[in-house]
Amino acid sequence: MIARRAALMLLATPALARAQAFPARPLRLVIPFTAGGSNDIVGRIVAEGMAARLGQPMVVENRGGAGGILGNDIVAKAPPDGHTLLLAGSGSFTISSLVHPRIPYDPVNGFAAIGYMGAAPNVIAIDPRVPVRNLAELREFGRAAQPPMTFASPGAGTTAHALGAMIALTLGFEIVFIHYRGTAPALTDVVAGRVQMITNAAAPFLPFLQAGTLRALAVAGRQRASILPDLSTSFEQGFPELDSATWYGLLAPAGTPPEAIQRLHAALNATLEDPAVRPRLAENGVEVETSPSPADFARFLVTERERWGAIVRRANLRVE
Repeated sequence: MIARRAALMLLATPALARAQAFPARPLRLVIPFTAGGSNDIVGRIVAEGMAARLGQPMVVENRGGAGGILGNDIVAKAPPDGHTLLLAGSGSFTISSLVHPRIPYDPVNGFAAIGYMGAAPNVIAIDPRVPVRNLAELREFGRAAQPPMTFASPGAGTTAHALGAMIALTLGFEIVFIHYRGTAPALTDVVAGRVQMITNAAAPFLPFLQAGTLRALAVAGRQRASILPDLSTSFEQGFPELDSATWYGLLAPAGTPPEAIQRLHAALNATLEDPAVRPRLAENGVEVETSPSPADFARFLVTERERWGAIVRRANLRVE
């Protein structure tokens, strides 16, 4: 019995050593957007908390472009050792792969799921020089607009791009999309009056809404945003088809060792459950929700791909 127990301990030693050795050096979190947007804000808050729990710095790298595809590709091709991670989102990860005809990685099998973080409802907003204050008025203005209304998206294939297409389809008017390399430059042009409309999670909008240089029309969903409690929803205004939230999650390259995935998942959940972290995410519009296991998040990704696939087909959304 003693000999058998000793043998089992010897067999377990390599796996245990690997688990204890990870992470062996600083980690890298790739955010597939430029600095200043909602993805950047959320990613940096989570990176700070996870670094403290993993005992290694987590360096944030902003790699915007192609609606998230450039950043995704970096992580897909990184060594699968758990030291390079991706902040994934509904648009940058799921929708981008559905609307681009060719992407340089496998969106289904090229990544390992770590965990879900939560979601932020998207807000539909406009340049306040546009004379509308709700979705019904937007419908009438958009149908009469000549030339068509312009829409600033943080990248082709993002959640904002898909929601913009649904706005055009649901309200029945044409939209000209202008794509940027992230939320910050897109928002800058809307506030400056160069583009008329934008959608995004609420956090980056707040200072401009308070200053009156941006006007919110609705939350695109069933429930009001906790950081904009007076803003009515698309459901309340009679447009339930406009239902979109930006979710956030963490991925690693496919083939990352399970023990590294488990350690990262535990560090992520501990960060999200930290009473000092949750209010910071809530202030940025994120309704925090953890996943019980990496497998649960993997199943969520499959469901989301099916849901957004149906929306993309309905809107005939394609990026050439």
